[in-house]
Amino acid sequence: MVSNFKYYWEDFVAGQAKEFGGIQVSEEDILNFAKVYDPQSFHVNKEAAEQTIFKGLIASGWQTCAFMMRMICDDYLLDSSSQGSPGLDFVKWLKPVRPGDTLRVRSTVLDTRVMNSKPHLGIVKLSWECLNQTNEVVTTMQGSLIFIKRNSTPA
Repeated sequence: MVSNFKYYWEDFVAGQAKEFGGIQVSEEDILNFAKVYDPQSFHVNKEAAEQTIFKGLIASGWQTCAFMMRMICDDYLLDSSSQGSPGLDFVKWLKPVRPGDTLRVRSTVLDTRVMNSKPHLGIVKLSWECLNQTNEVVTTMQGSLIFIKRNSTPA
């Protein structure tokens, strides 16, 4: 029997939605991440970024995903029976994230099912939207997470 988690597979119900988080993005955050992971000019050079279609420095889309993952972890994933993810169905970057933006996540449960091959585990399909301080959706992702079922025993 598995215990000591706040959230199990059963705690995720199709249609369930909630918003959480609140990370303020600084210019330093953008520059530091981009220098290491995505050194395109519009992420690492303020002057060069002014000459692009973005007309200024923006965060890497991958950094926005990392911010989202941090907020997801802080809100529920670290307190859950999560066993990881088989992957994302898609990720879309809809609007640039700029220095000074404050980001939060809207998480919606799309579907849940028990795994046929491992009935002590369940899959939760989720949609995540990242919103900025003016309620614009800047990034959207969809994927699945695997959770242990409450009071289950591995086969």
